[in-house]
Amino acid sequence: MNIQLVGTYMEPIADKKKAIFKSTMELVREHGFHGTPMSMVAKHAGVAAGTIYHYFESKDKLICELFNYAQQQVIAVVEQEDCATIPFKACFANLWMGLYTFYRNNQDILRFFEQFVNSPYSAAMPRLEEDKFYTLLFAFFERGIQEDQLREVSPRTLGMLTHSSILSIAKLTASGRLSLDSKELEQVHELLWSGMARHH
Repeated sequence: MNIQLVGTYMEPIADKKKAIFKSTMELVREHGFHGTPMSMVAKHAGVAAGTIYHYFESKDKLICELFNYAQQQVIAVVEQEDCATIPFKACFANLWMGLYTFYRNNQDILRFFEQFVNSPYSAAMPRLEEDKFYTLLFAFFERGIQEDQLREVSPRTLGMLTHSSILSIAKLTASGRLSLDSKELEQVHELLWSGMARHH
């Protein structure tokens, strides 16, 4: 499978294309990649079979563009919360809550990422260090170390620890298996911060 995922999808997206992306995510969540043919996506999105091929020459192309489209939305959260004009600790709290809220409110994207990583498509994914989302995330923690706010450990370790906590809790709360109020959510990122922070 020769798939190119480098780069992110930035140009304005037509309504029909958005409908195709939304339908694909919903169908993949329910039926998996293998059980979601292009004809099913077209019908679900309310577009003609020929129309979907106007936008995407193949299912592989559709899935990969959808990955970039979804990832760009997560990247936007990191870019918004990575603010150098407020104290780094407050920035960390905003980043944690921003990503948690995004995943909590966009379960189709969260499930799509999970299925994508565990599918043959993942072979074409860039290494984490070359992935724009993780590059930004790791740079955020590198900044915290440089500003003497975080312990001198690998920014990748800090980034993955933080991101995995967000994904796990977002999945549990969205499923209804776990209910956390705002104070409890705050305690989660406060505990993470306590373990990462450099104690002067």
